[in-house]
Amino acid sequence: MKIRSTTSLDLDVLVDTVHTAFGRFPETPGENGGGLWWSAVEMDRGVLAFTDDGKAVGTATAYSFELTLPGDVLVPAAGITGVGVLPTHRRQGVLTGMMRFQLAELRQRGEFLAVLLATEGGIYGRFGYGPATYTRRLTVQRSQGAFRADRAVSGSIEVLKRPECGGIMEEVYDRYRRAQPGALSRPRRWWELGAGMPPVVPAPRYVAVHRDADGVPDGYAGYTLTDGSLVIDETITGDDAVFTALARFALDHDLVTEVTFKHFPTGHPLRWQLADINAGQLSSEIDWLWVRLLDVPRALTARGYVGDGELVLDVDDPFLGEHGRYLLTVRDGRAECVPTDRAQDLSLDVRDLGSIYLGGTTPSTLIRAGHLRAHSSAAALTADSLFRSAHPPHCLHWF
Repeated sequence: MKIRSTTSLDLDVLVDTVHTAFGRFPETPGENGGGLWWSAVEMDRGVLAFTDDGKAVGTATAYSFELTLPGDVLVPAAGITGVGVLPTHRRQGVLTGMMRFQLAELRQRGEFLAVLLATEGGIYGRFGYGPATYTRRLTVQRSQGAFRADRAVSGSIEVLKRPECGGIMEEVYDRYRRAQPGALSRPRRWWELGAGMPPVVPAPRYVAVHRDADGVPDGYAGYTLTDGSLVIDETITGDDAVFTALARFALDHDLVTEVTFKHFPTGHPLRWQLADINAGQLSSEIDWLWVRLLDVPRALTARGYVGDGELVLDVDDPFLGEHGRYLLTVRDGRAECVPTDRAQDLSLDVRDLGSIYLGGTTPSTLIRAGHLRAHSSAAALTADSLFRSAHPPHCLHWF
């Protein structure tokens, strides 16, 4: 088997191979109302695996994103995607070889974080990725959608068609993601090419755009309405009052029996604003963004922190055959992380460090699950305090 980086000449091979791996056929431009998911692929970041006779049997690639960390810190992150192995060549080391090759390439580029969306939860942990954000749906029956009290919010809502407001959505999303831990950037060319999933893809959608008292767009909700079911792809705003205004708009819509909010944020207060808290039914909770640390000290010093304290982390990276012990010291929201020979407070795998990195999974949860080992009675409390985020991490970008 031979593994190499892709070039601009390999696009057709990459697209054909990954589709064959998943038993699908490539869409044609304009099919399903938009662009092609691979139109934004960066061909200098791809990987191909070949048999000795030159047949392509595996693919992987990466996008260049910014990831928002706790503390409103923006850092580069490689978004791993297009990972697939032909059914005839699975369980023969192709995927493992590509993952090892790709991680080495990311380090050569100076990158310290990689993220991905996992189609199956049992695949990527062995390569050092851990689930770090989660998503779910909230469904509200319109007949039960009364609110406990009016919440005044200045501004207005305008309903536009998706092709009319791409620039507005790009601007609002970019402001939102810069202040939301766990959110990824959407590079301009994604919007221009219509890459990804709705509402980035200009498929038929209505978009409720909220504007503040000065007429500046500060939120939107893209939706479809079919057979009485109004489904919102995403509600984007950094203001809870604006979110509520968009939710009330949806629940007041004519010819609607139920409203479903996809990618409903963890900890959001909307259910508490309803007259009947049980009117909002949560479902379909799944993992979303998985995180992989490639440079532990650099990653831990990059993010912001809420509390002060120190913790000695003994981190094992079995996939890369690495091990390190680090003293993490946090003062006034910033951290130092250096190698140490002090006795460890926590022993953990790098994939579990990825899970707690954004604050969406508490260390104590993984201690109780038997994944982390606390070496002192105070270690779990200290770890929970240090790694929590002032705002729960949330990611809804598909890639």
